[in-house]
Amino acid sequence: MKKHILIVGSGFSGMWSAISAARLAALQNSDELGITVLSPAPELRVRPRFYEENVSGFVAPLTELFTELNIVHLEGSAECIDTKGKTVSWRDKHGRTTVTGYDRLILATGSQAKRPPIAGLAEFAFDIDQLESAQVLERHLDALSAQPSTPARNTVVVCGGGFTGIELATELPARLRARFGEDTKTKVIVVERGAVAGGRYSEALRDVITEASAALGVEWRLNAGVDAIDAEGVTLKSGERIASATVIWTAGVQAHPLTQQLDAERDGQSRLRVNETLQIPGLPDVYATGDTAHARTDDEGNTALMTCQHAIQLGKFAGHNAAASLLNIEPYPYRQVNYVTCLDLGGWGAVYSEGWDQQVKSVRQEAKKIKIAITNELIYPPAADRKVAFAAADPLAKFV
Repeated sequence: MKKHILIVGSGFSGMWSAISAARLAALQNSDELGITVLSPAPELRVRPRFYEENVSGFVAPLTELFTELNIVHLEGSAECIDTKGKTVSWRDKHGRTTVTGYDRLILATGSQAKRPPIAGLAEFAFDIDQLESAQVLERHLDALSAQPSTPARNTVVVCGGGFTGIELATELPARLRARFGEDTKTKVIVVERGAVAGGRYSEALRDVITEASAALGVEWRLNAGVDAIDAEGVTLKSGERIASATVIWTAGVQAHPLTQQLDAERDGQSRLRVNETLQIPGLPDVYATGDTAHARTDDEGNTALMTCQHAIQLGKFAGHNAAASLLNIEPYPYRQVNYVTCLDLGGWGAVYSEGWDQQVKSVRQEAKKIKIAITNELIYPPAADRKVAFAAADPLAKFV
């Protein structure tokens, strides 16, 4: 009877976990492993691009790839993990519940926006956290063009000045011009709790963000918190009122709630702390990867970020190690020493930096070419070809 690896999630880490596990089985000429991916649909949603226009196109089908690699897909959503019985119960689109067993479980359920108890946030704020919510925002922006031109209609407030907030805010001026015309005076405002724009980044990177924001007319409200959101705008904790028909929440993410079901240690973002082979201490048959894993990337104390850059590599290591444990092969300790930042800055261009100290290497159109290569090619699934897919899934191959 085959030993079974069950992977929950088909995002970056889940997809690459499956391919990497299949690769190792093929290298060992083993037909002992069964690899199954459980997710709502056999597709990769290219979430890093959800700040862009035409978001419905950022979905890559996985059926042909999975078929080529003998990976089984179960269409449904995981609801309950039983680590003692080594089963996962899940619900399909018809509401039917099924229980599936595993020998090794890889939890790759990703993350979701963190929504604090702010008045009106759930009712009135938009977000680009998931494909469906990003589509709602896009339809809302389309509908605005049929409304009378007012300061509220022409103003967008982005709550949160992290990576997603910056990319969305700097993209919005062009998206608004496309709808309202070049002569309409529009305004994009970023509300940020920190004291400087891009405060999470190096000084060199912050300077570029500031320069691009000024050139694009993106305003920043620094040292500012959101008190309440309603249908007509946002009220800040300072008492300032910003009239806006479009308030977008981008302030923080946390791991999927499924992580809460495991008796394990978590960090402040609900990510499961894992050892160097990405197993959960005390639960050796369970691996966490991608945005569900708090993992050390090197011996310098750096930990993986909740980005596709880390999710892809974490997935390759998790899949390899889960398969290795069933094939009696030594696992690979997860390491991802190289780190880059490539931040899209809308019509201004982009900025590309290298290293954890974020040394800026290129800006404007040169960096934009790098950004496009990453988001339009590098992070997409490999071709449905065993040789190509397996070469890309090698955990030790250079990625960035």
